[in-house]
Amino acid sequence: MTPSRDISRLIEIMAALRTPGTGCPWDIEQTFATIAPYTIEEAYEVADAIARGDIADLRDELGDLLLQVAFHAQIAEEQGEFDFGGVVEAITRKMIRRHPHVFGDARDLSPDQVKALWGQIKAREKQGGAEPQGALAGVPLAMPALTRALKLQEKAGKVGFDWNDARAVLAKIREEIDEVEAELDAGRMDLAEGEVGDLLFVVVNLARHLKIDPEQALRGTNGKFERRFGFIEAALARQGRGPAQAGLAEMDALWTQAKAAEKG
Repeated sequence: MTPSRDISRLIEIMAALRTPGTGCPWDIEQTFATIAPYTIEEAYEVADAIARGDIADLRDELGDLLLQVAFHAQIAEEQGEFDFGGVVEAITRKMIRRHPHVFGDARDLSPDQVKALWGQIKAREKQGGAEPQGALAGVPLAMPALTRALKLQEKAGKVGFDWNDARAVLAKIREEIDEVEAELDAGRMDLAEGEVGDLLFVVVNLARHLKIDPEQALRGTNGKFERRFGFIEAALARQGRGPAQAGLAEMDALWTQAKAAEKG
């Protein structure tokens, strides 16, 4: 089978991989549930390629993510549920429906108006379902915890359950820190876990009020930590040592040097 730019070839390949007797044993035994973690992983790898500015890798990672869609669609087709064409039809219908300012009568909307309209259309779509849903419905459990906290807070905010000032959130953060400290002082480590969770949740809320993506902010800090710790390791390596052979005070001094070097 030869490669092709035609999406139908990818679908053919996926079907061949899943064919009993002649396909790949590993692919054949997969289910929606076993493939789901790979789908999430591929989405992260797409985001990583974008963050690194690696366009060639982005093309490959998007292909890997597309393969995940084809894989799920193939399993669904085998079960008589839907096929890849059904996936394409569903998303094209949705995109046309949610963009009346492009494909309908609405015109000359600002980006904020477009976002508000999108939310209204989504809400109407949910109301058309068989099951009544609360204000917080529709936030996937599999989302990263920081992102899920952000989405839950956004939904609660839309119905008025929100602070109106970022400084009020800061006050709540101080309150949560005090509660963590109280549990530590009492030696109740099992309760401290819950208080730390509350603290993280409120910090996400502060980021939201400041219009900061908490996942992106934390990724940036992770990268900064890696760079600065790498500086420490490199400095100690020049002395023939590693971090395990250095004291905390020495490493802290090198950390300060790394910060100064970044600031120029």
